[in-house]
Amino acid sequence: MEIAFRQPKPVVVEVAGLHVRLGDAAVLRGVDLQIRQGGIVALIGPNGSGKTTLLRCLLGLQKYERGSIRLLGESPDSGVLRRVGYVPQRLQPDRSFILTVREFLALRRPSTRDWFWRSTRHVDSLLADAVADLDVARLLDRPLAGLSGGQLQRVLICASLLNDPELLLLDEPTAGVDTPGEKDFYELIAAVHGRRNLTVVLVSHDLSMVYRHASRVYALNGVVCCEGAPEEVMNAESLKQAYGIHVTPYHHHHGHAH
Repeated sequence: MEIAFRQPKPVVVEVAGLHVRLGDAAVLRGVDLQIRQGGIVALIGPNGSGKTTLLRCLLGLQKYERGSIRLLGESPDSGVLRRVGYVPQRLQPDRSFILTVREFLALRRPSTRDWFWRSTRHVDSLLADAVADLDVARLLDRPLAGLSGGQLQRVLICASLLNDPELLLLDEPTAGVDTPGEKDFYELIAAVHGRRNLTVVLVSHDLSMVYRHASRVYALNGVVCCEGAPEEVMNAESLKQAYGIHVTPYHHHHGHAH
């Protein structure tokens, strides 16, 4: 009888020995991690632990002293970033920013950058998939600068999906979203992940939502303190190792709210 072995999924993010200094502070001190295709991976840790710095390094926005990075099997400077979507932690347009949501989204995609020569119906048809995924059709005629925090984050995630990325990086995707809306927002990200079979890497301080939705967790505090499935990482000892203080662990119970 032959035994079938399941091949491991490809590694889409590989970081080895990454060191970053910001001024006199050693923010990352030898970070190593491997993220495989198709999961929702959460980066957790206290403020200043290097989570945003790590994402910026992946995107080529932050120089590092030493170490190596590969995305989707390639060096970040090889053009692979075209296959990566990114939503920054906070982006607040100036009130004088006059573009509508439709115009902002159209500028983010090569096929619609000449939106001013096209009919609204034609532009909407080219944006339709991402607009439907994030439920932003009702916002298309609104000025971008007039959106609430939650509406703006939804539009930014929509924009990050326009070029059908294989890897999506989210830096605190619920920043600016009111507390009651955070749960719905994470469920929206999980639904988009499922429909598109994306690999999602997100920074989050919401440990209950991480426990509920992440397939793997990296606890970061200058180095990777611990990693694994949520139930392996999010216990009192591991969280104390990452945060340096006692943090109440999260336990998942089916049928109960988090």
